Amino acid sequence: MSAALPVLYSFRRCPYAMRARLALAASETVVEHREVLLRDKPAEMLAASPKGTVPVLVLPDGQVVEESLDIMRWALGHHDPRGWLTAGDAMFDLVAINDGPFKQALDRYKYPNRYDGEDALENRARGLEILTALEARLAGSAFLCGEAMSLADAAIFPFVRQFAHTDREWFARQALPHLQAWLAAHLASPLFTGVMQKYPVWTANRETDGAALRVAPS
Repeated sequence: MSAALPVLYSFRRCPYAMRARLALAASETVVEHREVLLRDKPAEMLAASPKGTVPVLVLPDGQVVEESLDIMRWALGHHDPRGWLTAGDAMFDLVAINDGPFKQALDRYKYPNRYDGEDALENRARGLEILTALEARLAGSAFLCGEAMSLADAAIFPFVRQFAHTDREWFARQALPHLQAWLAAHLASPLFTGVMQKYPVWTANRETDGAALRVAPS
């Protein structure tokens, strides 16, 4: 493996890792992809980022980028052929709501046993309120910040996916036609299916090839 490649520690099903991979693919950045098990984190990842969560991007100069949104900004700041960073400040306001109150409601809805005293259905209702606001935006445009996909769409839809998959039948019954269509289109896109390919779990003893997280033909 060339030492010149950035190294990405990732976990396939983590929504934070998904959005980092999406931005790396959209920016046509080639990385060495190291798939990890969260219950058995490699020492190399923990040495780079003691917080122990994915994604973690280790750059060739040793710099560590250890937050998914920072990885997205780093990748797109170097190359943004799809114009994901051109939507303005509104996209970061939407991401802040997603990463704050929506993620809090999502966790307490999906994993109620982890949160004593929290009611799953009450948190589902809180999450639905936020999704209803996204529905209103999507009723007026194809994407969250206009007629072209932006960082906001890529950063948010993996979490909407997780919310929807918690109870798919219930989600399908909700009055969210534009949001449901938006989510379905992202899930079926070559970009998403490309970054959801499966990798063997990385170990330091395994000879691995670099994973080119490139954009598939659209």
